[in-house]
Amino acid sequence: MPSVNKVMLMGNLTRDPELRYTPGGAALASFGLAVNRKYKQGDEMKEEVCFVDITVWGKQGENCAQYLSKGSGAFIEGRLRLNSWETSDGQKRNKLEVVAENVQFLGRADSRPTSGDSSYSQNQSQGQGQSASSQDDDIPF
Repeated sequence: MPSVNKVMLMGNLTRDPELRYTPGGAALASFGLAVNRKYKQGDEMKEEVCFVDITVWGKQGENCAQYLSKGSGAFIEGRLRLNSWETSDGQKRNKLEVVAENVQFLGRADSRPTSGDSSYSQNQSQGQGQSASSQDDDIPF
């Protein structure tokens, strides 16, 4: 039977991204994301917050560390990964995290978006995005 492991989240960073590099030189950024849910229970409005750990690899991780900070908004597309380990005193631990495959930068939670705000997707971070001036050079007329 086929399975699907796809996650889409939109929220605000709970801490500044932490950028590290593996011994092989691969970039790895990690940060927390708060996702809010508002609902009505009887006559009262309630709010529920879910805190999720996010991991971003490669150039996109470097871009996250450079352009995102605590409070920044982000739309994350990725997959779930379960990390399991054993502590020094022998206790088994598990942690569920999201490995981001695409990150779009949104405005900050405490500011209104301006015309200069833009999102930054994985396609752009991999050099697939083109500026208007480079597209003009390819027009045959």
